[in-house]
Amino acid sequence: MTHTTTTPEQTFELAARLASELSGGDVVCLNGDLGAGKTAFTKGLAHGLGVQETITSPTFAIMNEYLSGRVPLFHFDVYRLDGSDGLEDTAFFDYIGGESVVVIEWAEQIEDILQEFVPAGKRVDITISGGLDDSDTRQITILRGTP
Repeated sequence: MTHTTTTPEQTFELAARLASELSGGDVVCLNGDLGAGKTAFTKGLAHGLGVQETITSPTFAIMNEYLSGRVPLFHFDVYRLDGSDGLEDTAFFDYIGGESVVVIEWAEQIEDILQEFVPAGKRVDITISGGLDDSDTRQITILRGTP
């Protein structure tokens, strides 16, 4: 299903509504260009999960954890990794399939791992497009159970 948002607040609210449908073991795969709004979308998800901490991009840390919500939230950004080979140096595999929600920015970079380790029924693929100009308009496509 594709949604159009025209403000950051609408994007945040869409993500917060989606969070109400998430449960432990779900993996949210975020894809989109730089500046498309992947971290902003994650902030909405976190809000919807009841996370109290400030959400920041894990671009340099690779993973941020937030434990204050109704389920733990682990937020990965794999942009700086060398594909799936770079995951070996993280605790990524310890988080998949647990009782937490895992959000992965730039998920297309580790598609091979996702296909192998994430059951289709626990996967939510989100593609965000827009943000390449001065407009706040985003096209957000949400697919469950892919690929």
